[in-house]
Amino acid sequence: MARRVAPNRNRTMTRHESALLSTSSLDPIQSALSDAHVDGWLLYDFRGTNPIATAMLGLEGMQSRRIFAWIPARGTPVAVTHAIEQAPWARWPAGWERRIYASWRSLESEVAALVSGKRVAMEYSPGDAVPVVDRIPAGVLEMVRSAGADVVTSADLVTRFFAVWSAEGLASHRRAAEHLSRIAHAAFARAGAAAAAETPVSEYDLMEWIKAEFAASGLETDHGPNVSATENAANPHYEPSPTAPRRLKRGDAILIDLWATEPGGIYADQTWMACIGRPSPQLTTVWTAVRDARDAALTLLRSRIESQTPVRGADADDAARAVIEGAGFGKYFTHRTGHSMDAHSLHGSGPNLDNLETREERLLIPGVGFSVEPGVYIAGEIGVRSEVNCWVGERELLVTPEAIQQDLIIV
Repeated sequence: MARRVAPNRNRTMTRHESALLSTSSLDPIQSALSDAHVDGWLLYDFRGTNPIATAMLGLEGMQSRRIFAWIPARGTPVAVTHAIEQAPWARWPAGWERRIYASWRSLESEVAALVSGKRVAMEYSPGDAVPVVDRIPAGVLEMVRSAGADVVTSADLVTRFFAVWSAEGLASHRRAAEHLSRIAHAAFARAGAAAAAETPVSEYDLMEWIKAEFAASGLETDHGPNVSATENAANPHYEPSPTAPRRLKRGDAILIDLWATEPGGIYADQTWMACIGRPSPQLTTVWTAVRDARDAALTLLRSRIESQTPVRGADADDAARAVIEGAGFGKYFTHRTGHSMDAHSLHGSGPNLDNLETREERLLIPGVGFSVEPGVYIAGEIGVRSEVNCWVGERELLVTPEAIQQDLIIV
């Protein structure tokens, strides 16, 4: 559970990515539009309000005016671009149309000409049910609808054509995952040895040591990681302080949440739990509930995916939550079970494992990845979470790292 959602970086496409809207990707997108009985996909962005559109289009450089791109179910895509901002469209295929506007009148006229009387998919979620795909401002929706279009959500299109991992991305993620597992275990051993020597390290010092290990392993991260002891772990968004260091001493539970990626790769994101010395009965009980909830979600996902039975992110959330509620800790499990992960962001735009915070109805289709991370947080006392990552294959659920945590680590 990384704490901060990094903004869209508008970076150059790496070997793990491609400009998703291209001459080679157009046929599958248009086929999906036809199958969904949608006349076209209308991408929109203004100053980064819709990072999905920006990445789909491969736009780079200054983008300070509104842009639209129309992907019809049949025919040639059309871009609607401002007269003074043509450079960001360098990736737009030469054989595709580009209409240039300067005034608001010409912009609205061009959009209306494209969508009038049509069923149009946009990054819109009715009732804000799925916020990660609810990117279109209300005023833009009004403009498109007033032009005579019927707007529907592009959520399933985003899953299929934006959130799926490439083979290279998957390989990168798997390498990063094994590094994170090794580093977490080494960090726990370091904390235990320091406590035994009566020279305890602080949460912050251990966090800095982990960051150095990332660099030595060829990994990078945008912030973090999170090292939190006992009562601090009850805050899921806790961050260690250099000015008020909390020492890791005997009897402490330690939560380490760490996330990192190879440059241009796909993040791995894990949470591990340890105790310095004998764990308390409370820690043991809560850990067991959290681990079993994680495994209940994994069991459901594996069963459905191997049998090719449709499964939603909400279903996995329900499975994990039922275990924690059955153990009597339901009110302390206050976040979704997992978040999407994709090549564009650690907190991606594909399906989340969520039926608490949002109404995630999207299916977990082959190629998508996500975290599974139930937790219990008892304020002022203790916080426990276990986090692994998953990738959906054609008939398999790949879980990383290779060896996931089954018992509390005692140091």
